[in-house]
Amino acid sequence: IHIHSQSHTHLPRCLSVCRFAWSRWSKMTFSGWILALCLVALEGERHAAHAEEGASSERNCSSVPPYLPPTAVNTTLRLLQLRAAMKPHNISAYIIPGTDAHLSEYIAPYDARLAWMSGFSGSAGTAVVTQDKAVLWTDSRYWVQAERQMDCNWELERDVSVSSITNWLIKETKEGDEVGFDPFLFSVDTFAAYKTKLAPAKRVLTSIPDNLVDEIWSERPPLPPDSLTRLPDEFIERTWQNKVDQIRGQMMDNPYKPTALLLSALDETAWLFNLRGNDIPFNPFFYSYTLLTFDKIWLFVHTERVTEELKVYLNSSCDTLHCVQLLNYDSVREHLMKYLEEPGVRVWVGTEYTNQALYELITPEGKLLQSTYSPVLTTKAVKVDTEQRILREAHIRDAVAVMQLLLHLERAVPEGMETELTAAEFVNECRSKQKYSRGPSFETISASGPNAALAHYSPSKETARQLRVDEMYLVDSGGQYLDGTTDITRTVHWGKPTALQKDAFTRVLKGNIEISRTIFPAGTKGVNIEMLGRRALWEVGLNYGHGTGHGVGNYFGVHEWPVGFQSNNIPFQEGMFTSIEPGYYKENDFGIRIEDIALARSIKTEHGNNYLTFETVSLVPYDRKLINTTILSLEQLVWLDSYYRVIREKVGPELKSQGLTEVYDWMIENTQPFLTDGASAVVASMSPLLLLLLLPLALL
Repeated sequence: IHIHSQSHTHLPRCLSVCRFAWSRWSKMTFSGWILALCLVALEGERHAAHAEEGASSERNCSSVPPYLPPTAVNTTLRLLQLRAAMKPHNISAYIIPGTDAHLSEYIAPYDARLAWMSGFSGSAGTAVVTQDKAVLWTDSRYWVQAERQMDCNWELERDVSVSSITNWLIKETKEGDEVGFDPFLFSVDTFAAYKTKLAPAKRVLTSIPDNLVDEIWSERPPLPPDSLTRLPDEFIERTWQNKVDQIRGQMMDNPYKPTALLLSALDETAWLFNLRGNDIPFNPFFYSYTLLTFDKIWLFVHTERVTEELKVYLNSSCDTLHCVQLLNYDSVREHLMKYLEEPGVRVWVGTEYTNQALYELITPEGKLLQSTYSPVLTTKAVKVDTEQRILREAHIRDAVAVMQLLLHLERAVPEGMETELTAAEFVNECRSKQKYSRGPSFETISASGPNAALAHYSPSKETARQLRVDEMYLVDSGGQYLDGTTDITRTVHWGKPTALQKDAFTRVLKGNIEISRTIFPAGTKGVNIEMLGRRALWEVGLNYGHGTGHGVGNYFGVHEWPVGFQSNNIPFQEGMFTSIEPGYYKENDFGIRIEDIALARSIKTEHGNNYLTFETVSLVPYDRKLINTTILSLEQLVWLDSYYRVIREKVGPELKSQGLTEVYDWMIENTQPFLTDGASAVVASMSPLLLLLLLPLALL
């Protein structure tokens, strides 16, 4: 019988009683009854252990009866209702993406259709429901979570590709069958990918603009009532009028001569007008579209949430170049159709964030201009001087909160006083006390032991484990501040790490350092740098299954597209911020991730000036106990010492100004140099062979 390592002492006691009964009474008349009673008790204990431990267990649909953990959601009635709603549309299958009409990564509870239908609350997934089957597709980050949250009405496909979904649809439906979808929840590229696969198999994609899940979702959460707000002037270098002129200039310079630009991503409109909202958890966005021409600005928004002060700010009462006309959010389709009736118009869209419901209106083809990303997204990706300065400042204050957490856990965990959930709550509380705080930037990932092997696990009352000194602990957290958005991950161990844990951690750290210190030509794509984060792991046959980094905003999304290290990210330019976050995850054992935010900045080289490197702006030391200095190069050790000096110089004064003496002492202790005095000063003059020979001496 497999029992969790923290489980119950009742089972061994029950086994002992059974053995005693058999050994002493095996020749007695009623020994068989005694043994049977013991076995019944043993089975009862097993089920009790299973139930008590259920929060960390997965469903078992093959057992009799099927086992469902307390975290699973009963979806039987919901599926019956959806299947009934499908019949009038004569569709054989219905696709449910996990996004909203703006193709957002993080969505409001109002748009959490996939979670409501399936029980699965991960940020990436697609469901398909037929009259007799319900299936979820998601990636490796969420497989265990899906098994914990879904009931046995659902099957799990461990894939996210459109080809996997369409292959399944072709197998489960007949030629001529219709597959329904909501065009507001499909991107242009996603629709094309489905159609390319299904059309040759004679399966018909049927657009149903009135979402079927919405029809049966009787207790759907309402939209937040909060009014929109504007950023304070001290955090703005460019007024919204400056930004509008800048984007109009790019429209004018485009050789294909667009007459209008359609903005669909929520951060596009928020950035353009220096506005923020509260519609999306952890993200200061609001439901909106913008249609910008050379002489008109139409903002589609829930107008009842625009205050009189904001109407004045947006010049909404006039009709000239810098006047924003406020229109109802739901009228965007109607207004776009009306604009397209005008002769000689051409609408520019970024296909990555434009939904199919709007895209399909732009006909004929001569009225359409498309690029992967809109000029707003690519312009927003490069931070101006003020944005760079205040984002650095936000990370200094954020480092204070993370250091408070790490010191607190060092003291509390050996006393058995902390769980994954209380640790997450503690760091959120620390951030809330920092200047300009506006809450977390995402749900804190606070994970110990085997939970840390789930790259995006977040604790709840049902799943939180007690933190222990003999297990690794990973905390990935971030804050929203009026001057910036933060995201940082640290992995620690309060006891004695294993050789594998220490080796894997050091190799993850090597990957982080190698990307951070690399020098590369401006215009280099992140995908061409990314392998530096994996090389040290690859050398011993280790790897990780997630991306190596993403952009980050100024009081915006914590995952800000299109910056990062993936193939569809734009090339790096000076002024871009990205995370750098290699990791390693050993299933059912431990997880490691080291994540920092870094700024791409210019650097002079011996023979050229158009080169960049990264400046790390996250300022929290790494766990020294997990670092094996013997496999770090001297250059990497020099980088570490330089980084630790920056932490002391920038975070030290902030800790003192806040009167956090104990945290300051902790910071000083944990930023001690790795090299002895003077060792780093001669690095530049040494040959690689000499560096290798002298490295052990430098560490003494």
